Amino acid sequence: MYHAKFITDIYQNLFERQCLWFGIGFVILLICRYIPWKKLINLSPYLYLINVILLILVLFIGDSVNGSKAWIDLKYFSFQPSELMKFSLALYLAHFCSQKKLHNLKEEIMFLFKGFFIVLIPSILVFLEPDTGAILFYFLMSLILLWNSPIKKRWFFFISFLIFSVLLGFFYCYFYQKDLLITLIGTSFFYRVDRLLNLGVGMQIENAKIALGSAPLIRFSITETGIYIPESPTDFAFALTSNVFGFLGNVVILLCFFLIDCFLLSLCQKERKKSKKLFFLAFLTSFISNQVINIAMNLGLFPIIGVPLPFISYGGSSTIVLFLFLGFLFPSKKERKEKD
Repeated sequence: MYHAKFITDIYQNLFERQCLWFGIGFVILLICRYIPWKKLINLSPYLYLINVILLILVLFIGDSVNGSKAWIDLKYFSFQPSELMKFSLALYLAHFCSQKKLHNLKEEIMFLFKGFFIVLIPSILVFLEPDTGAILFYFLMSLILLWNSPIKKRWFFFISFLIFSVLLGFFYCYFYQKDLLITLIGTSFFYRVDRLLNLGVGMQIENAKIALGSAPLIRFSITETGIYIPESPTDFAFALTSNVFGFLGNVVILLCFFLIDCFLLSLCQKERKKSKKLFFLAFLTSFISNQVINIAMNLGLFPIIGVPLPFISYGGSSTIVLFLFLGFLFPSKKERKEKD
């Protein structure tokens, strides 16, 4: 009884705080709709630079949680700059990819190098925290935006070949030359990779699969019915819904995500501004990937890299950044009048 009451109190506290983040997020969404897109896109290099400074700052004064130094303590709440960088990076890359007109090979190479360093700088800083999940989304967004940029598609075959060659060499060393790999990348990084590659291993994964596999058709019990899953309100939110709402709860969540994704994709197709369309594509890449990866993590099909389930997982920074994206994606009153 004491254990059940303790869990109930924790979840109630998290639920109340998450409601607060949703309230703040809605206010931010409404405010953002009055900010002209042209002004925002022109400010994107400065917003990106400010976010890079925040990522540097967090390495020195950030709070450490579960071995990751990724949060800045603002007394009443903690703020995660790596989440905000998703917004800043998407905005800056959308601006960068939409205004370039490439006329020769030299311009194409310079364009690729600049785009590479725009993504590399925050990725290195976030890697030092470490936050593997955020880095993955930075690269996914950049690939989607570069694919839709003026650069010729032949470069992607070259990039794909380079990535494949590096991964092939890495995995050869990982399986057959571990001592050499540890010498090259260091013990700490090697064991981080080792943990990521051991899929389906550990109490978190085992308990998450038990929760998903043994869930009844319908249930409502905030005490998790005795199945304990570490980090369930964040990384294992999908498994938590099985404990709380049963199999039907998971079905409803998947249906809601499907409808939201279809609605956002339809809005993206209607968007005419090049920079805003690219920004939309970057958000959709991050938003849909979050859903797929989080659910795959819960099923033991993907490494645990700290990826939240949008709108479901607890987290102030990730929730507010979602609303920040949506605030600039939905057409403002002025834009609707111009269309009419």
